[in-house]
Amino acid sequence: MKILILNCGSSSIKYKMFDMDTKQLIGQGGVEKIGSMDSFLKLKSAKSGDNVVICRTITEHTAGIELIMNALISKDHGCISSLSEIDAVGHRVVHGAERFNQSVRINKEVKEMITKCVEIAPLHNPANLKGIAAVEAVLPNVPQVAVFDTAFHQTMPDYAYIYPLPYAMYEKYGVRRYGFHGTSHRYVSARACEFLGMAVEGSKIISCHIGNGGSITAIKDGKSIDTSMGFTPVEGLMMGTRCGDVDAGALSFVMSKENLTATTISNMINTKSGLYGVSGVSNDMREIQKASQRGNKRAKLAEEMYFYRIRKYIGAYAAALGGVDVIVFTGGVGENQFNARQAACEGLEYMGVQMDLEKNETIRGEEAIISTPASKVKVVVIPTDEEWMIALDTFRVLS
Repeated sequence: MKILILNCGSSSIKYKMFDMDTKQLIGQGGVEKIGSMDSFLKLKSAKSGDNVVICRTITEHTAGIELIMNALISKDHGCISSLSEIDAVGHRVVHGAERFNQSVRINKEVKEMITKCVEIAPLHNPANLKGIAAVEAVLPNVPQVAVFDTAFHQTMPDYAYIYPLPYAMYEKYGVRRYGFHGTSHRYVSARACEFLGMAVEGSKIISCHIGNGGSITAIKDGKSIDTSMGFTPVEGLMMGTRCGDVDAGALSFVMSKENLTATTISNMINTKSGLYGVSGVSNDMREIQKASQRGNKRAKLAEEMYFYRIRKYIGAYAAALGGVDVIVFTGGVGENQFNARQAACEGLEYMGVQMDLEKNETIRGEEAIISTPASKVKVVVIPTDEEWMIALDTFRVLS
């Protein structure tokens, strides 16, 4: 079985193609800047292994997916000879609310439920729906499966996901903690157990998905019991452009003083805050660190705030779990920036964490133990592979 995996954003489509019989990745790439005159498809040629860029005006998602399909069967770069070889398509869908606690085959009812979640995921679910519709237009007879970012966190107990607001807000509008990055947290926590040769049952894992967007999850016996992102992906850690935890009273105060609408304040906390908002330099941690090393005080402050909040959540989730066996780092920053991992673990010696600083400095984008043999808590780097997890779910659902 060959499965195409799509991750559709508002102006982008990332894809991977897997051969499930051989468990091999056979094609990958992505469309960028949909709706712009300078849009393009970047892919890794299955023939030569070279990176290839195809510049093309791509007005909307159907055109983008058609371009991807043409690339998949290209004589020069393709990984299949005909579109008839695509047996299924798996989609990353950001929000499934309480309706979905596992991956499902897409039908009319599923699309209606995803549509109902647009109100609480306006930046993501519309793009996911566009991808589903585009595949229906291009490959009308190919089954599709939705894999939800929120599904893994449906095992949280009610005392962890209910907000201390009037209970009617939950009953009427579904205002509660949902959590995100679930597919990533599910993959890396399971993979960490395999990598370390430990049983999932009885394990206590803190998974740190740290990138431009970031979240931390407390995982007990392989199940999420708490996570830092909430009703939306804004809550929790300080991120590239998202503010993370902030006093709701401060937001209402700013709204009043600046005469801001709900839409304007939402734009501020989603796109103008976090590392970018504090530093004034960038939302990219690499640029922040360069500016900090040059003596930029606001960049230094942003850096310290960023690491402090990761460390604070690790401590909180160690308490929620009643101890911790493994701390996992993943995501763009977690996998590649050793100083971020080191700073996040500073001061955790009381928990039994002992970092191997020399080993940590050498690790970039590979599976590794970065704690010392004497450390009571294993600290590991596990590169995430959400697309492979989506492929496995798609195969399971259709089988």
